[in-house]
Amino acid sequence: MANPFIMETLKFEKKNIFYTDEGKGKAIVLLHGFTESLRIWKAFSTALSAKYRVIAIDLPGHGKSESVSGVHTMELQADVVCAVLKRLRIGKCLMIGHSMGGYVALAFAAKYPKRLKGFGLFHSHCFADSMQDQENRNRTIKIVDQDKFSFLAQFIPGLFPVEVHEKFAKQIQKLVQRSAKMHKSGVIASLEGMKTRSDQTALLKTTKLPVLFIIGLKDSKAPLPRLWEMISLPALTEALILRECGHMGYIEEPEITLRAIEAFAKNHL
Repeated sequence: MANPFIMETLKFEKKNIFYTDEGKGKAIVLLHGFTESLRIWKAFSTALSAKYRVIAIDLPGHGKSESVSGVHTMELQADVVCAVLKRLRIGKCLMIGHSMGGYVALAFAAKYPKRLKGFGLFHSHCFADSMQDQENRNRTIKIVDQDKFSFLAQFIPGLFPVEVHEKFAKQIQKLVQRSAKMHKSGVIASLEGMKTRSDQTALLKTTKLPVLFIIGLKDSKAPLPRLWEMISLPALTEALILRECGHMGYIEEPEITLRAIEAFAKNHL
């Protein structure tokens, strides 16, 4: 079994995909968000691996993983996750996805429901991009193509409420520095994939799997008026609603969000 952040690798369509594998027992899979990497889960992986086997994956074009396509659809990324699970001979797991990782978890639940015991949307949602959102993605793609770093230097602080920028200045700086190592092709491929992702409302409405929602009411990236609609869709919902939290609960509220995942795992693994 791998030690924390000693990465393992597999080939997916001749490209290297990196992941970590910690602990023993029933499996929890952690998926990071856009411009992040598996390193965001370091504290969570360490805590959860005391009781569970914890898999964290660098999604295509992120962290150390190579891009595998010009467009990283959520379904393609779900296939990457499935390839890792097959390599590790993991039959069923609990899957938690932060932001874009939540979109990947939804795509995984649609394609591979028998491989899940439940899944969680950590500052994520089931809705497709609106026409305006798609136009915004197109503008962002042009900006990234011209000046990736300037985009990241503005985008990442915007994930936090303005009033906590000073408090989390070091963490924000670290996120910017790590994301700056991404090749712009990986950033653009993910933007293209998110732009065209499917609406998964019907999946949430029909799934028999338990679903965990972690929601920040100061999340500038969340369609807040529709979140109440979303959490009412599954037959079995667990929800953590954080009044003062933005998009980065694993940094802003690490203890309570970790406890929510631990409780979800205890209930459903």
